[in-house]
Order: sequence, then structure tokens, then C-alpha cells
Amino acid sequence: MKLAPEHLIKLIEPIVEGLGYACVGIEYNPHPKHGLLRIYIDSPNGILVEDCSKVSHQISGVLDVEDPIQGNYQLEVSSPGADRPFFYVHQFEQFIGSTVLVNLYRSIAGRKKITGIIEKVVDDVITLREVDQIFDVPFEAMSKARLVPDYLIKKGGPNGK
Repeated sequence: MKLAPEHLIKLIEPIVEGLGYACVGIEYNPHPKHGLLRIYIDSPNGILVEDCSKVSHQISGVLDVEDPIQGNYQLEVSSPGADRPFFYVHQFEQFIGSTVLVNLYRSIAGRKKITGIIEKVVDDVITLREVDQIFDVPFEAMSKARLVPDYLIKKGGPNGK
């Protein structure tokens, strides 16, 4: 997961939550010329462009004052979308029974990508079922995880299966 450093999370999450939104996750990809700080927000009523703009304006002001990031970067505020990214173990618990696409740092059973249904979450191990195969995937082994939208599953899945 491209989770932002802890100091950015501690700075940004309270602002997002104070505005009445859930902070799904924060990605930070540093780069000397074009870094990216992406904040995913959500609410029970969904997210509109106006919501992203409101959060962006507040966070931009705080980032200008606190100046926690060296160099240039672009700030993006977004809804998680139908293919929402997962940043924390508890997000897998919220979507038990749903299909996820997981990229791995290292192979598990000869696989670096697994598309499977979340069967259960025990401590920090996520059990995924792909057709008739079961994978127990430690959260720290995941480089990236996203929900697979239902419309993709009906069309044959994200991997063209």
C-alpha cells in the first residue's frame, strides 16, 4: 500500500473527519518535480465534486501553513470510487463477501496477483477464495489492494477471466 507517512496521516485525517467525511486513506508518492498527495474521502451519501473541493481547500490551507512536505507535489482529493483502494485491515473486514484484486510484494503459491472473494479476516491475515483455491494473505505482503466492482465481475473480471 502506498500509505502516506504517519505525520501526514496525523495532520490530514482530523481535518477530513472534522469536515464530516471518512478518510478512507492517504497516498503519498514523493518525487522532486511532481510528487502526489492523494486523499480518498467518503460519506454515507457518497461524494460529489463539491465535497472534494471543500476538503481540498481546507487541507491546502493547512499544508501551506504546516509545510510538512519538502519539494513540489500535487494535492488530489477523490472519492474511493467503485474500485476503492484498501489501506487498512479493517477495510477488508467491511467488505467480507466482496471480490478484491490484490498485488503482492512477493509470490504466494506462485502468484503475485490474486483476484478473490474475501472469506474472512483473522488478525492481519486475509483469506481470499479464487474459484476453488484458498489463499491466506498477510496484510503486510500486499503492495496494493482494490475492490473489484460488480459490473467488472459480470463482464468477466479484471483479469479477463
